[in-house]
Amino acid sequence: MQTVLYKANQRGFVNHGWLKAAHSFSFGSWYNADKIRFGMLRVLNDDEIAPHQGFSEHPHDNMEIITLVQEGELKHKDSMGNEMIMHPNEVQVMSAGSGILHSEINPSASITKLFQIWVFPNQKNVTPRYEQKKYLPENRKNKWQEIIKPHTQTEGEGIFIYQEAWFYLCDLEENQNITYTQKKAGNGAYVFVINGEIKIQSQTLQTRDAIGITDFSEFIIHSTSKSCLLLIEVPMNL
Repeated sequence: MQTVLYKANQRGFVNHGWLKAAHSFSFGSWYNADKIRFGMLRVLNDDEIAPHQGFSEHPHDNMEIITLVQEGELKHKDSMGNEMIMHPNEVQVMSAGSGILHSEINPSASITKLFQIWVFPNQKNVTPRYEQKKYLPENRKNKWQEIIKPHTQTEGEGIFIYQEAWFYLCDLEENQNITYTQKKAGNGAYVFVINGEIKIQSQTLQTRDAIGITDFSEFIIHSTSKSCLLLIEVPMNL
């Protein structure tokens, strides 16, 4: 098993006034040649959007875009006619495919906090699509809750994307062990600590730290405090 530790304070930080963001991988004006991607995982942005502000209409193509709201509300509108409000415990997926226009605005008087994640697709120029789904927190207590799955997988609760990738959430109580088993040979796992503290082998990870794991079949996570985790399994080669 091979690991690479990504410390929270080594992310790229930007403050645009209306948007405060931490970039796990090179994005926009922040560039780090050692942090371009983890396999097919290209973007993991930790965003804070000011009240009544947001991302005005802009285009995307050939990218799987996943959004998880952590606090507040987010209003989505796109060129396919979708107009939705997102809340915590909801997951949004856009397959940008052949091209889509969308906006993401905080419609409320409070700050909105979210994660936006981009994954390279394994199919080009698919018909753009949008899906949004709620995931109950009680279904991830001390266990893995699938929120994203490949388009080739028919079973499971996850929203599909065009990639052999899986996303899971898990809320661990203190002093718990949980095993993660690789879904597809050759894939890597990116474990992101939303909050709390965990150990994987001899590595300790705290809030917003992450670790990339390759060359494994399974590994054990131990929670040294109450912790919330996001795990992303992706192919490692373009």
